[in-house]
Amino acid sequence: MTVLCDWEIKNLCEAGMIEGYAQDLINPASLDVRLGGRLMIEVADTKEFVNVDISHRTDKNPYRLMPGEFCLAETEEIFNIPDSISAQFVLKSSRAREGYENLLAGWIDPGFSGSRLTLELVNARRHWDLPLYPGMKIGQIVFFGMSSIPINSYSKVGRYNGDLRVSASKG
Repeated sequence: MTVLCDWEIKNLCEAGMIEGYAQDLINPASLDVRLGGRLMIEVADTKEFVNVDISHRTDKNPYRLMPGEFCLAETEEIFNIPDSISAQFVLKSSRAREGYENLLAGWIDPGFSGSRLTLELVNARRHWDLPLYPGMKIGQIVFFGMSSIPINSYSKVGRYNGDLRVSASKG
């Protein structure tokens, strides 16, 4: 596998690999992704996550992720990964330095399509909350060229294709 460079990422995005991408999000070897408008948060009185709409939030009036708090979040962008590509979500280094953590479940298989990526975020700070709001650059996607087309594309075997909302585990 090889890491794709900026012009390869741009060409694939313009061909429909990422819906809602903007050219200024392209880096030399990755594509920045932004936080979408919905979260799923944990509350004390139920084991299930609670849906929270943050679409009205801004950088001046963000949702506050409290110290130690875990949430599921979604990307603004919608993914349509071809069978010739795989990808990995990584937190932006500036976000990690601010105290955000990602639980490293960001592998994107060939054939993942029609879906926003669900992110697992934690506030690793001990004393300060962290802001979350739509459009915030939260991470980046590194794309890899596959050595060949897989026999079992995620388009055939995946359970999270077509998820346009942040999604809890489907077990």
